[in-house]
Amino acid sequence: MKYLPLGLVLLFALSLCNLSEKFKHGKSTSGSGTSSSSSSGSGTSVGSAEHGEATPAQLAALAGGQDAKWERQGMSFKVPANWKEVTSEAKELTWSSPGSEASLIVSISPMDENFPTDVSINAYYDGAKTRAKNGEVDELKWVEIDGLKGVQFREANPEKPDDFRRLQWMAYRKFAGQVQFVNVMLATNGQGFPKHQDEMYGILYSTKITH
Repeated sequence: MKYLPLGLVLLFALSLCNLSEKFKHGKSTSGSGTSSSSSSGSGTSVGSAEHGEATPAQLAALAGGQDAKWERQGMSFKVPANWKEVTSEAKELTWSSPGSEASLIVSISPMDENFPTDVSINAYYDGAKTRAKNGEVDELKWVEIDGLKGVQFREANPEKPDDFRRLQWMAYRKFAGQVQFVNVMLATNGQGFPKHQDEMYGILYSTKITH
């Protein structure tokens, strides 16, 4: 099996921040004139977000696991006992399974205080919706995790078994006086996804996040 190159995974994570950077100094186009920092959204789709809750199988995949704490960002996750921390920096946290077959990559992007979070998060949803129409995404929904609402999507099984496949959740929050884009990604290759799927969903839904 070809293992997931961590550098490329991080590149994917950072590339998804590009849309946010384009909006960074923009003005909100919502009627309020100021942006929301809660990613509550201006449409009914965000308001109807489902609660992210692990299934029994997903909980079982994390049985006997450990806490992956990111204290500088007020976040934590439950990960399997055999996963190891790879990176813990101010804006990036990475944990990986043995052999780096699967990874948890979390990134934080600070935004301008007037950043239009509603516009941006809806743009992420629309982008993923377009990918779903093109067959690139097979799961897309608004999901609330620890009281924070965001966009969750899962990429479709790749044509080549060694190509990447990601489970991702994105949201905005206000933390430490900043508006921040939060990007939580669980990744492996197509061949390894079924093996790691329960633990990846379990990790995602175990997220604890201060906001």
